[in-house]
Amino acid sequence: MHYDVFNGDADGIIALLQLRLSEPKESELITGVKRDIQLVAQVVEQIAERDNRADVTSATILDVSMEKNRSALRALLDANIDVFYCDHHRTGDVPVSRHLDTLINTSPECCTSLLINQKLDGAYVTWAIAAAFGDNLKAVAMQLAFDNGLDQADIDFLQELGTLVNYNGYGSTLSDLHVTPAELYRTLYQYPNPFELLTDKASIFYRLRDAYHIDRQQLSSLVATYESEVVRVFELPSESWARRISGVFGNDLVNQDPYRAQAVLTQNQEGESYTVSLRAPLSNRIGADEICSRFDTGGGRKAAAGINQLHEMNKAHFISCIESYYSACSEAK
Repeated sequence: MHYDVFNGDADGIIALLQLRLSEPKESELITGVKRDIQLVAQVVEQIAERDNRADVTSATILDVSMEKNRSALRALLDANIDVFYCDHHRTGDVPVSRHLDTLINTSPECCTSLLINQKLDGAYVTWAIAAAFGDNLKAVAMQLAFDNGLDQADIDFLQELGTLVNYNGYGSTLSDLHVTPAELYRTLYQYPNPFELLTDKASIFYRLRDAYHIDRQQLSSLVATYESEVVRVFELPSESWARRISGVFGNDLVNQDPYRAQAVLTQNQEGESYTVSLRAPLSNRIGADEICSRFDTGGGRKAAAGINQLHEMNKAHFISCIESYYSACSEAK
């Protein structure tokens, strides 16, 4: 038996999509909302509950931080389970094991789907381009599209598709999402060529497009609650639409204002903390992971990171950390 473990955003879903289109395999899917990243522990738990644990022989883990899953990964390796681990987040210390095969690149201009694209020699490159757009790697996606001879209409569609798949992954629980990540993966698997989604007027692409436009309308009058030369901060209410739109909204902000960091704070349901999306400036795509990792529930990658629970009393300190980090970067130039 095999487990496929993947982040519920565009990068995780499309990384697995490429891999299984190329290498079909019956598997148990383990995924969740984008911020549900400690997914490997679910595999360990499921194996422990099985009558015959020996029939679990392998796992593929895509687009989840090894640093946040190290103990569970170690448990799989100690159980002699072969693991292929592909990711672009912070790793911490990588275990040494004959059962572990890794493909990792933490460069801010890389994502898991691009790594899988390289592994498969571009077999499903248009899907990889959509994923790169979804992960806000616009320049990389554009270059890959030009290299593969795509015209502007094709590029525009892949950018919208990647954005929509990514948008669907944001929420505090699966009930916030329009489609569960596992269901979305299974649906997209029916379209080896992503352009078939455009021609199929009943496809999930159109459903997500309509939902996204409705949520976007909620942002029409939103203004920054804090603004300086190096950062802007926006706050969203504890509503499902806000949780869904928060990550893509952060990407939009940094694309519109590429020389400042952008932080989106969405109030959590208990009203005393925030879920944070932080985007490093496009002009200096580093530091987001370092800043967010200073807080207990924070993590991510250099260009984009987050905090699951930032207490109200720590909000000013968080903003101060952003100010200090990027002000020092500016002074160093």
